[in-house]
Amino acid sequence: MANLGYVQVTRSCNQACRFCSNPPSGLEIDLAEARRRVDDLVARRFDGVILTGGEPTLVPWLPELVAHAASRGLAPRIITNGQRLAEGPLLDQLAAAGLRHLHVSLYSHDPAVHDQLTCNPGSHQRATRTLERVGERPGLSADVNCVIHSYNAGSLERVVELVLARFPHVRHLVFNNLDPRMERVAANRDTIPRLADLEVSLARALRLLSARGLTFRVERVPLCYMAEWAHASTETRKLVKDEERVIHFLDGKGTVRQQAQAFLRARAPACAACRVSAICGGLDGLGDFHDGAELYPIFLDPDEIAARVRRERD
Repeated sequence: MANLGYVQVTRSCNQACRFCSNPPSGLEIDLAEARRRVDDLVARRFDGVILTGGEPTLVPWLPELVAHAASRGLAPRIITNGQRLAEGPLLDQLAAAGLRHLHVSLYSHDPAVHDQLTCNPGSHQRATRTLERVGERPGLSADVNCVIHSYNAGSLERVVELVLARFPHVRHLVFNNLDPRMERVAANRDTIPRLADLEVSLARALRLLSARGLTFRVERVPLCYMAEWAHASTETRKLVKDEERVIHFLDGKGTVRQQAQAFLRARAPACAACRVSAICGGLDGLGDFHDGAELYPIFLDPDEIAARVRRERD
């Protein structure tokens, strides 16, 4: 699916992740409003909806919303920390309502690191148990979303090794580099990775995924740190395909329509000489959190990258 819309259903959460981009604010919508927002995405002819938060499994009417989206022909997904789905009936209730796909957040191969970042003891065990339960249920599938932070930047391949060893049903991983402008990240600057710290381990992780036939995407990592994997950049794919994304936020941002150019971020002077600059997302937090000297020009053929993007399915 190319165009996916997002609906925030709550800003409540049962974790306190130190790099959270949408921390608890007390905001929440009711089922009627959530249905209206799903209907808006149908009217915009989107292919699917990702229900997010906060933690969407905290709203009691989530199965009803999933059923509504499915009835409108909008494939429903959720982004979840997996805490409420590790045990109990909710996972089966969501599957019965029409949920077919989950994005489960996993922040490290090391339970101690994951739990320290979520400020929630036992959260790694519950997230991995949720992934196991998905694999036990025909008709359900899951991706793994892994935020890149300073505590895993040098060991991203270990996350891949964990997934390959324990969750063979997972066929897609997403690595999201931190957006340092978010309020929780700004208050916890120790979580911000240097690009040099992630470069080698990210390449090892992507090479391992490719060798095992899994698909993957990388967000907020400039192309000078992805090289042979430039076609896997989320921003590059949006720019090449001229795709858009609609997000129904709960706060003052309201409904945001992100067209392809919205995925272009800050540039350093070195970027002027880079051949792929036009299809590179750039870097969040340049100047305030990242030094422009971290970026450098590369001389890959942008047309070859674009052609590979167009050949590959999303």
